[in-house]
Amino acid sequence: MPYYQPEIECASRDYLHAIQSARLIKMVDTAYNKVPFYKRKLDEAGVSPKDIHSIDDVSKLPFTVKDDLRDNYPYGLFAVEPSELVRIHASSGTTGKQTVVGYTANDIDIWSQCAARAISAAGGTKDDFIHVSYGYGLFTGGLGLHYGAEKLGATAIPVSSGNTKRQVQILQDFGSDFLCCTPSYAMFIGETVRDMGIDPKSLKLRGGIFGAEPWTDNMRREIEKLLDIKAYDIYGLSEITGPGVSYDCEYQNGLHICEDYFYPEVVDPDTGEPMPDGEYGELVFTCIGKEALPLIRYRTRDICALNREPCRCGRTFIRMTKPRGRSDDMLIIRGVNVFPSQVEHVLLELHMDPNYLIIVDRVNNLDSMEVQVEMNQNLFSDTVRDIENTEKRIESALQSTLNVHARVRLVEPGTLPRSEGKAKRVIDNRRI
Repeated sequence: MPYYQPEIECASRDYLHAIQSARLIKMVDTAYNKVPFYKRKLDEAGVSPKDIHSIDDVSKLPFTVKDDLRDNYPYGLFAVEPSELVRIHASSGTTGKQTVVGYTANDIDIWSQCAARAISAAGGTKDDFIHVSYGYGLFTGGLGLHYGAEKLGATAIPVSSGNTKRQVQILQDFGSDFLCCTPSYAMFIGETVRDMGIDPKSLKLRGGIFGAEPWTDNMRREIEKLLDIKAYDIYGLSEITGPGVSYDCEYQNGLHICEDYFYPEVVDPDTGEPMPDGEYGELVFTCIGKEALPLIRYRTRDICALNREPCRCGRTFIRMTKPRGRSDDMLIIRGVNVFPSQVEHVLLELHMDPNYLIIVDRVNNLDSMEVQVEMNQNLFSDTVRDIENTEKRIESALQSTLNVHARVRLVEPGTLPRSEGKAKRVIDNRRI
């Protein structure tokens, strides 16, 4: 049975409780004394670090939401001096303002441990070659699995995404044992293998670690068939740390949460009250091991349930179900977070009326996004060439803000549906 850190992954619940309690006490004290935002927040809630005696007291603490990171952009929530940082990552924001996460050397080590646990749980060992096709850069996917592979002692192949035929060539020539990428890109790689006339059994590949976007068990089975591998899920979000917050084991019956570093709760998304195990609600994490960004009760907006029953693999970590939706309007397009308000922001910046409709689909197992924008009367009287140029101008602005391509189609005035209530801005045709 592969374990990277059996002394933690298979620890008793009492031992985990003691670790969580000690780390929560230390983290709350640090956040209160080093992050003005948290001092103000705790004071307003009437909570002092002295009120926190164990992990059981976590519910006394106030929530943190994504807007808190945006309002304190870029470094306002950091608890360490700039000289202690070794890396910065960021994710897209709703109006172009990113959510920024900083890491100390110890934070990177923790993240690497968690990613190494995920690779090990999928059957990876120090003798394996790990083909990383997540994007590198400010996106956490690529470097997360890269450092996890190296932490495990395996060999990382930092291919990044794109140039799919070259990806297949590297899988063949380099003898990659594991593929790490988004599930939709894994499907595309699998289809490319098939279309190139390559027998997937001829590849050394035996496993894949896929995340950063929603996917179904049907998609899992299709990937496994196309590439002749076993496909494992991995969960993370940049605000918490990146991929490795939770992960599949060989039984694929819920994702094990690295709860020695990220304490999970599920709450009612409307009231914030804790939900019983097994019931679906909003996932909340408290980062009890991080130094640079010690988030308290961060509301992820992901809807899932928790399971504390022992797993057949022997790990004692709490498991979470695959998120089955969100409590906000965020879309995940090819691993990138996209909010309708970002589109509205771009249109307003271009001095256009914010009458738009986002249509999301999955074509050839890759996400596609079209933005339909109503022309105003002045634009409607322009030439076809001017309309095409305007579409390209909007596409370019959206690409710059969203970091993902969206096709833009201008439509006649008054053709998009109107609503007396909240406007319906998104049609998601994906079956996920």
